[in-house]
Amino acid sequence: MSVLPASVATARTPPPGTYYDPALDADVIKLLPAEWRVSSDPIALATVLGSCVAACLYDPSACVGGMNHFMLPDAAPGDGSARYGAHAMELLINGLLKHGAMRSRLQAKVFGGGNVLPGMTLDPIGTRNGNFVLNYLTAERIPIVAQDLFGVQPRKVCFFVRTGRTLVKRLPAAGEIARVERAYRSQLAQKPVAGSVELF
Repeated sequence: MSVLPASVATARTPPPGTYYDPALDADVIKLLPAEWRVSSDPIALATVLGSCVAACLYDPSACVGGMNHFMLPDAAPGDGSARYGAHAMELLINGLLKHGAMRSRLQAKVFGGGNVLPGMTLDPIGTRNGNFVLNYLTAERIPIVAQDLFGVQPRKVCFFVRTGRTLVKRLPAAGEIARVERAYRSQLAQKPVAGSVELF
């Protein structure tokens, strides 16, 4: 009777919520608007962006990285939802530090901020989101090593958390993404933020 080596006998179990993407040859977790994720597992994080922005931060020495997907640059006072850039960035950075990253080693790649919503020519949300993330990272002294911001096309982004490798695909049709973004914004406006507290 032969015994399998431990490395063969115990296959790695992917984290919950992953699916295998044969084109990437990787386990992938898809992020929706107002979500964020940090991991040191050998996975990719993927999202589709229109006017929203995704910040991908990683520590190349600790092999840990994460991504957020925010919809608007700033929130009303007291609204701590990850749909807003300021809170989404804090959640992402703090999550990385809890996973062993060092703030001084963090590097950023930022994507999205497309002006895909028709009729928004004055102060478009995509431009505001893109400018927010650039200003935020500059103020926090986190170097931006890659970016694909602004323009009018939506993007699909895949970020490999352990290496920082990123794949970006520009998508041809913005109509469906713009419709989904509008519907999601409307849905979020209708319901209160989960976990909100009243201060007295």
